[in-house]
Amino acid sequence: MSDKPHYLGHRRRLKDRFLQDAGLLENYELLELLLGYALPRKDTKPLAKALLDRFGSLGGVFGAKPHELREIQGFGPGLETFWRVWQEFWARLCRDTLPERTRINSPLDIVETARARLGRDSRESFWAALVDNKNRLLSFNKAAQGTVDQSAVYPREIIGLALEHKASGLILVHNHPGGDPAPSLQDREVTREIRKSAAGLGIRVLDHIIVAEDSWYSFQENGLLAE
Repeated sequence: MSDKPHYLGHRRRLKDRFLQDAGLLENYELLELLLGYALPRKDTKPLAKALLDRFGSLGGVFGAKPHELREIQGFGPGLETFWRVWQEFWARLCRDTLPERTRINSPLDIVETARARLGRDSRESFWAALVDNKNRLLSFNKAAQGTVDQSAVYPREIIGLALEHKASGLILVHNHPGGDPAPSLQDREVTREIRKSAAGLGIRVLDHIIVAEDSWYSFQENGLLAE
């Protein structure tokens, strides 16, 4: 009799089924396989089912906050690192769908990239999408990292990024970890200050987009840039 753990044969069969037709696997089986690459010496089926029971879907599992994941028995520091690598990979993959020199015509052109990068963050951060005089993307850069409910960004930091990249326009982007993308009074005031500083140097502020995990808000679409 073999002394190999029983789950190794099960995992091998799952891989064979995946290679034959990936669409035949249940969600928990696909998650089980993924977890197996981070936990090769552990039966990951119970953990996969526990994660789906807790978060409801693969998207819910993927987007879960670190402290929520740590509440699940069997989800330790090593797996948390694996999760962060996976999320970073996805954020960069979404960023690559918006390559440099892409023309920005509407908020939707940058929302997906912004949500992939910021939507699931547990802390606020402030970014700027910098564009040329034809609204073609030059760069998407972080300007400030904050706390769970605010990010201390200063106009000089945003303007400095624009000057560094020789941008003639910019789109402000930040996230609301609480899930509601509606702008606060502070968000409006910061936008006014940045617009005033930018206008003095001939730099256009095209929009301020606030993203949450499942939603977003555009100052331009809601008429707030004219305040």
